[in-house]
Amino acid sequence: MKKGLSRLSQSFYLFSLVILMSACIPVSPTELPLSTPSETPLPEIMLPSAFPTPTEVVNATPTALDILNLRFPTPPQAPISSWRPPLNDSPWALNPHDHFYFKRPIAADEVNWPLANYRYGATYFGVENIHTGIDIDATRGTPVLAAAPGEVVNAGYGIYLGNGSPNDPYGLAVTIRHNFGFNGKFLYTVYAHMDAITAVKGQWVNTGDQIGIVGNTGNTTGPHLHFEIRLEENSYFWTRNPELWLTPPEGMGILVGTLKNSNGSILTSQGVNVVNRQTGQKWTIFSYGGTTVRSDDYYNENMVLSDLPAGEYEISIDYLENTYRLTTLINSGAITYFSFKGANGFNISPPPTPDAVEWLSPTITPKKK
Repeated sequence: MKKGLSRLSQSFYLFSLVILMSACIPVSPTELPLSTPSETPLPEIMLPSAFPTPTEVVNATPTALDILNLRFPTPPQAPISSWRPPLNDSPWALNPHDHFYFKRPIAADEVNWPLANYRYGATYFGVENIHTGIDIDATRGTPVLAAAPGEVVNAGYGIYLGNGSPNDPYGLAVTIRHNFGFNGKFLYTVYAHMDAITAVKGQWVNTGDQIGIVGNTGNTTGPHLHFEIRLEENSYFWTRNPELWLTPPEGMGILVGTLKNSNGSILTSQGVNVVNRQTGQKWTIFSYGGTTVRSDDYYNENMVLSDLPAGEYEISIDYLENTYRLTTLINSGAITYFSFKGANGFNISPPPTPDAVEWLSPTITPKKK
């Protein structure tokens, strides 16, 4: 457990992990040239020898809380597309703050996108149950692929509890430490709940190498792949939103938001409606439910919605007695950013600096319900 946490906090986080893993439920312009994030060397340059020795996860000692075997009801399935475009090249970056370094852990001819209503930072039964990855509702037995080159540092049971514990909430899982990083820090990917794994600890894998198959082991109510990205430390407490790291499909972009109350405090579990104005397709997602998850260093986001077909969209948020609306464009392979501050409404400026931010553009006004 990370230093600085009190005994009470340690117990709380152990309980939270078991609950959240139990809630891992399946449901289901012209293209610009590749540019490289200015703050990060390319993968082939950023080798492990350039990093300080990483701190591996400290395996917790199993307690009564660790072996809870909770099962939550399965939410309705999301609609599944019959066809998906191929991914852009990896790494992919259209601006200096992008870091789309990873391919999907499931091939494009299968379901390889995040579960619609259980994304990173999502909750079901209170702020304790924070989801630290994404769930991919691929068919049981589907090959699980390495998202990028690296060394397998964990393989089998016990990724969290240690000692090969079959009660581990991640079930059969693999962790890869990659041969590149970000801002001088190691990057790890985690692949959990598999029925079988073909990788072994210490093995070198390349992008697309099979490391196992989608399954139903660990604390889960149905077959799916739980996928995490960890930055700096190989620990549940150091995850980042995978939707900001996985290369987007061709013709699709990413919506990123920072939602706050009128007083500037973080707005948790806030519903956000996103509608494609050309097709009428609608997505409803929620801002992160708590502080266990970590936001991107640049965006400081608490909402991400990836794999949106390029086009014009309306974003609406119901806050207190008003509905606030914003019309914006999603561009292929790019991030569209917005911020929302309660009664001040939307702002489309880049992420704020320490200086004051002018909220509510004159062209963006709240509308009554």
